[in-house]
Amino acid sequence: MFSKLAKVATAAFAVALGAALLGTGAAQAEPGPPAVGGGSGIIIDNQFECTVTTVGHDNAGRLVGLTAGHCGDPGAEVFAESNRGAGVIGRFVYSNHDLDYAVIQFEPGKVVPVNRVGNVTITGLGAPAAFPNIVCKEGRTTGNTCGISWGDVFGSNMETWSQMCVVEGDSGAPVVIGSTLVGMVNAYLAMACFGPEVGTNMSTIMDDINARGGVGAGYIPI
Repeated sequence: MFSKLAKVATAAFAVALGAALLGTGAAQAEPGPPAVGGGSGIIIDNQFECTVTTVGHDNAGRLVGLTAGHCGDPGAEVFAESNRGAGVIGRFVYSNHDLDYAVIQFEPGKVVPVNRVGNVTITGLGAPAAFPNIVCKEGRTTGNTCGISWGDVFGSNMETWSQMCVVEGDSGAPVVIGSTLVGMVNAYLAMACFGPEVGTNMSTIMDDINARGGVGAGYIPI
């Protein structure tokens, strides 16, 4: 997606939301496994921070989640930002850099899956947001922000543009209409929080996951 993005929007300085470098502060350990859902902050390989898109089960009953593909590659370890002391809660098992999404498989008993984080609740998956729908996201950096959807600006049939505030660390954040998950946050144009945001559609992600098979196929959110 991003090679195409660079070609069609070079003049506008398309910028992928790279994972934010981990700061010096560390979350305090809390008793019990951390709650994790769409909008939760995660730490990858003890170095970078991103946001979970959604958590649920695949058709084999595995507990899995999604985030942006540029956040990590297969084998990367995942920690909960809210409770780093809980240790490794999962690992990246697949990363698609063309569509910029990744599949995380969580360790049994290491997380409590939830469908609400902050001001976003996810009850199902839906079609891409068209103009002039209002979409919202929950990111670990900027929290809950909303804006108008510009739709599929370049006719890619896989990504949607919107006017939401996003910055580094929001990569992977769930994009919703009401409580329906329609996409994830991947990049912005020109200037963080002011330039338009672009993200891969959930319908595109699910089509690719199901066609590939394996971990994540048949995904249903909590």
